[in-house]
Amino acid sequence: MRAQWFRACALLARPRVWRDAARGVRSCKAEQGVRHEQVSRRGKALWIPEHSQGRKERGRRDGLWSLERKGRSLAAAIVGLMFSWEEQQVKDAELDTCVVEFSWLDQQILQPTAARSLAPSWETVISKPSFKLWRRPLETGPLYQYRVFGTYTDITPRQFLNVQIDTDYRKRWDELVIKLDILDRDLTSGSEVVHWVTQFPYPMYARDYVYVRRWHTDPTKKLMVLVSRSVEHPSAPEHPKYVRVRSYESHMVIRAHHSFDEIGFDYLLTYTDDPQTVFPHYCISWMMSSGMPDFLEKLHRAARVAGQATGRLGAPGATGMEVGDPCVSGARGEDNEQLSQGTRHIGYA
Repeated sequence: MRAQWFRACALLARPRVWRDAARGVRSCKAEQGVRHEQVSRRGKALWIPEHSQGRKERGRRDGLWSLERKGRSLAAAIVGLMFSWEEQQVKDAELDTCVVEFSWLDQQILQPTAARSLAPSWETVISKPSFKLWRRPLETGPLYQYRVFGTYTDITPRQFLNVQIDTDYRKRWDELVIKLDILDRDLTSGSEVVHWVTQFPYPMYARDYVYVRRWHTDPTKKLMVLVSRSVEHPSAPEHPKYVRVRSYESHMVIRAHHSFDEIGFDYLLTYTDDPQTVFPHYCISWMMSSGMPDFLEKLHRAARVAGQATGRLGAPGATGMEVGDPCVSGARGEDNEQLSQGTRHIGYA
């Protein structure tokens, strides 16, 4: 063993051994360097064209998307500049349709159980004695149309409608409001255009709505009707900070149990909204189904607070803006100047 150790030491002491070892190390490193360069060149040969093609494709796609977005904005601007009250106003026929929808409520809710024949397209989401929610899929896509029936016995029909059309009061009780302004009014029909910007849950951008609305009351039938639907208007161009919601519609019908200034009424809300989100549609459906009752309850509480502020819940004009009987004709003419301090349709984006 000791002899082998001395031979190893003698061998290592020779300069030639060290030179050969050094050459081997240099050769190994040089080979590794060449191999690395070859692999690198081969990788670049495979990756660069693919990468360049991807960049070109993305650039082309982004360019088309940008052009499409600019095209939509330009189209909206053109439509806005061409805004015509004759075409965009809420017409009497739309109000009449809402009243017909209320007859659906009579068949589904107020008739005896044996006489009910719920349309198969409507799916029951929530069923409580004083609150019912249905939905049905839209023909134009995967979203749903919602229909809500509710009853309140502690506020008046007038207070419930006032809370919905009073913009100043809405800014106080709805903490999600960023902007809420009346942009234009049509004294002939009583219609008005409203711009509403509302916060959405993080990380989504705020949504803005531009819509035309009109309300009508009929004391003889004890009915109040509020119709809202989206429009384009030159006074509200798209803003880069907000996402414009272009598709929604809301019909609210309120039927008093006694009179407009006595507590107790039923209501029927039919509502469609496309919030323009990238989330899966089942998430949007869940948000709408759960958020609708919450919003209506906020609306109910706001009406109660407004009624209590007057000293009695049945007082008309409890929100500071009163919908009086002169608006039976649809808030026409001078009456509209007095009555149109409004907010958007009931619901949210």
